[in-house]
Amino acid sequence: RDRIVTMIEETEKLKSAVESKAEHLADRLVPYTLAGTALTYALTRNVTKALSILMVDFSCALKLAMPISVLAAIREANAHHITVKGGKFLEAVAEADTIVFDKTGTLTNAEPVLEKVIPFGAYTESEVLKTAACLEEHFPHSVARAIVKGAAEQNLHHEEEHAEVQYIVAHGIATTLHGERAIIGSKHFVAEDEGIVITPEQQAEIDAKSGACSVIYLAIGSELAGVLCIADPPRAEAKQAITMLRDAGISNLVMLTGDSEQAASRTAEMLGITQYHAQVLPEDKHRYVEELKAEGKRVIMVGDGINDAPALAAANVSVAMSDASDIAREAADITLRGANLTELATLRKLSERLMKRIHSNYRFILGFNSTLLLLGLLSVLPPATSAFLHNASTMAICAKSCLLYTSDAADD
Repeated sequence: RDRIVTMIEETEKLKSAVESKAEHLADRLVPYTLAGTALTYALTRNVTKALSILMVDFSCALKLAMPISVLAAIREANAHHITVKGGKFLEAVAEADTIVFDKTGTLTNAEPVLEKVIPFGAYTESEVLKTAACLEEHFPHSVARAIVKGAAEQNLHHEEEHAEVQYIVAHGIATTLHGERAIIGSKHFVAEDEGIVITPEQQAEIDAKSGACSVIYLAIGSELAGVLCIADPPRAEAKQAITMLRDAGISNLVMLTGDSEQAASRTAEMLGITQYHAQVLPEDKHRYVEELKAEGKRVIMVGDGINDAPALAAANVSVAMSDASDIAREAADITLRGANLTELATLRKLSERLMKRIHSNYRFILGFNSTLLLLGLLSVLPPATSAFLHNASTMAICAKSCLLYTSDAADD
């Protein structure tokens, strides 16, 4: 019973502002209807006129049609493999003017592959890859899987020769290997947090050989042992989705990534995204979303990883991919179960048509029922006719609210 009560309370919180406005208006109009009935009888002593007003009420249609419209939209979203947690999120999608994408696992397939290994110092490619795979095999991250798979393809056996590993969220992995500290992760983690020196010559070689790949740095002791270049191509439908979203009226599209400037620039160019930020940490993503909101932007955040959860929670409405981490799906308001980014454009279209239908229903209900009240007051319509037309219009508007949104004829 407690769970049912909690679900009902949560549903109330997730109503759209327009839906709530209609229900509150319906509640406020009830006393006026009763007062109007009493006043009409007091002034005219005409029971027929008084009943004509009493037979017409705004509450029925307003309180039925609006929730039905939202439920129909959520049902249709589900048919398009989109799970929406509440009507307020569809309203937020319709109002959004900015969409922020995480790169890895969102704009890309999260199935990266190891392109090359660049060793430094006394280390060979095989030693760098073997050590990296030994450390990364403990963590179910897409980049880790790419490194482990790369080692397997080269038949490199990487028995554990290290102490317990420590995973540092959004940074990398640290452990002790043969008595020396071994770390693997982003440049920020290795160079800035851990103080490993990367010489200009080494960085120049990395930049020249890595191309558009993401770069994972491995240091053993106090020296850079090598880097691993990971390719993570965009999803096949990503560029089309970006175009469709622009056509749907969202002109401000932003990509955030922890990758290098070079890798981020290449991906953004391939997808036609003009605004991006590279080498971004989780707290930076959260802060960036908050800054956009402070500027008056209505923000959709799309992500898939643990690192994206703070930004997902901060956005006006958040979207997670179907293969996202459990934390990301929990934090997100909407989930794309089909893992197809073009579903975002479908979601936008559906949300806009939902808002259009709600406003259309709202105007019709107020206009039609006000007309019935006036005609009853003028003795043009008898109470029975007023009641029939009122109930018939309520049933008709509810039936209309059940129609599909994304069909070509929807609400035309």
